[in-house]
Amino acid sequence: MGNQNGGDVGRRGGKTRPTMTDIAKIAGVSQSSVSLVLNEMSGSRISPETQAKVRDAAHKIGYKLPGVRNEAPAETIEKDTIAFIVDEISTSPHPVVSLDGARDYAFEQGFLVSAHATRSNPELEEAVLRSVLRDPSIIGVIYATIFTRKVHVPEGLRNTPTVLLNCYAEPRQQMAIVPGEVAGGFSATAHLTALGHRRIGFINGEPWMDAAIDRLKGYKQALATVDVAFDEALVRNGDWLPLRGYEAGLELLSLPSAPTAILCGNDLMAIGVMEAAAERGLRVPEDLSVMGYDDQELARYTHPPLSTLVLPNYEMGQKAAEALIDMAVHGKKLRPMTIKVDGPLVVRNSTGKPSSQARAVAGAEVR
Repeated sequence: MGNQNGGDVGRRGGKTRPTMTDIAKIAGVSQSSVSLVLNEMSGSRISPETQAKVRDAAHKIGYKLPGVRNEAPAETIEKDTIAFIVDEISTSPHPVVSLDGARDYAFEQGFLVSAHATRSNPELEEAVLRSVLRDPSIIGVIYATIFTRKVHVPEGLRNTPTVLLNCYAEPRQQMAIVPGEVAGGFSATAHLTALGHRRIGFINGEPWMDAAIDRLKGYKQALATVDVAFDEALVRNGDWLPLRGYEAGLELLSLPSAPTAILCGNDLMAIGVMEAAAERGLRVPEDLSVMGYDDQELARYTHPPLSTLVLPNYEMGQKAAEALIDMAVHGKKLRPMTIKVDGPLVVRNSTGKPSSQARAVAGAEVR
């Protein structure tokens, strides 16, 4: 990777191009916001001021979106495009950010990325695959899903360089890039235990989802490292939405020995918990620490700003593009494996040390 001044040389000889990461740093906003502004996504509810900051930052560093190729005879078309096939892209910021990571990395190396959303429609997916596989400019496929799950890789991709993104297949025949959810659940919980919390509530996502299963594993492991027994009474299943976070938060705060901290499976449910705490007359973080997960744009604008853990969607997209280019262009024989990408902890103001009174109660419960 190069710097934003374009000093490094890419794999196909061109200078490194500025990326959306560079724009986000300059404008002081998230990569999701940059993507929504530059892609002119409707309904994003981003303020005109933020939009102006993003466009100004992009202009300053010379960021340009890839252009559209002209039609040309198949024999003269250069193989320079990665097909990004995803089941859904418009209902969550996560696949958009993964697409940005793949597109930015590919563009730095002299390749383009074409995106295709199938809406989980088998007929549409089949039509997309037919189009992609007969396109002479395509070097390979990034096959992605909106949430982490096991997939059945289409037969048409068996003989095409393919990297799975945010999904995996069994038996392993392709490289798969997924988020390190066990490590994420561990890091988020360990942040709270390091502050002195021992009675930590956990509002998880839907229990059948891979992300929820693995984050719960990480939560349990982090408790075990400080000799705190897992207490099922402190765990609630959620649906990733604020209302359920609010309801589950009230349930946990109504326990005879309420938690001194609550970890949520995503930032939206954490916002619901903060509302429940306010309704109970509790201050965050003085009386209750609240931890989110995802680092969505809104996490920095809550009162107080929300401590959370980043889902590494952008980095996953980069790694998927890198692996695909290595296989399809440079002929590297990459062993089929699942690569887990960990996200960093973002500590803001919604987490702090438990009060002495809460610590004494929690200590008695642990004993």
